[in-house]
Amino acid sequence: MTETIVSLRRVAKSYLRGKQSIDVLQDLNLEITKGDFVALMGPSGSGKTTLLNLIGGLDTPTSGEITVAGQRLDQLGSGALARWRSTHVGFVFQFYNLMPMLTAQRNVELPLLLTHLSAAQRKAHAVAALTLVGVADRAKHKPSELSGGQAQRVAIARALVADPTLLVCDEPTGDLDRKSADDVLHLLQMLNREHGKSIVMVTHDPKAAEFASHQLHMDKGSLLAAGSLAA
Repeated sequence: MTETIVSLRRVAKSYLRGKQSIDVLQDLNLEITKGDFVALMGPSGSGKTTLLNLIGGLDTPTSGEITVAGQRLDQLGSGALARWRSTHVGFVFQFYNLMPMLTAQRNVELPLLLTHLSAAQRKAHAVAALTLVGVADRAKHKPSELSGGQAQRVAIARALVADPTLLVCDEPTGDLDRKSADDVLHLLQMLNREHGKSIVMVTHDPKAAEFASHQLHMDKGSLLAAGSLAA
């Protein structure tokens, strides 16, 4: 029996712009199974990044229920939500978000500073993550000494180092050339197929979406034809 890792029920999200309420998501229902690799597509302003942020616990809904990895996120306060994120979600962003003055290894170690691991254990975990994504030989290099593809691999290693339940990727190849993008996408596909990582990825790139197991399409805050994923 398949296990659901992400469940959204009648989720809505609105923002205030001055005195005006802007509806970004409307009555959205969605289920994603554990071990899936989902590409979330749609035009700018369709709500896909908002949806990704809700799934990753970076934002909270205006209404509705969000359950990820068995936890009702809409019922958590900010402190509890931050603790949940540190355990369950690895984030990969378009522009890497690496600390420029730290080496690749030190960047990967950052999420582990919130744990009780010793310095030696943090280093060992970081080296293992860098090895998994194929850039162990760049461990002592700073971000400015890395190519775009290498920097994104380091960012993925950082996302993986705490062994999260879910990888949340926002345009992970948007700043890369085609070859580097395909290399990163093959890496994500390998993490999904060989290591069972559940992945939700926002992308504008149809070629990137082809690496996923399923594609979801959004427009004006709603999911369009989404196959078996839309509840």
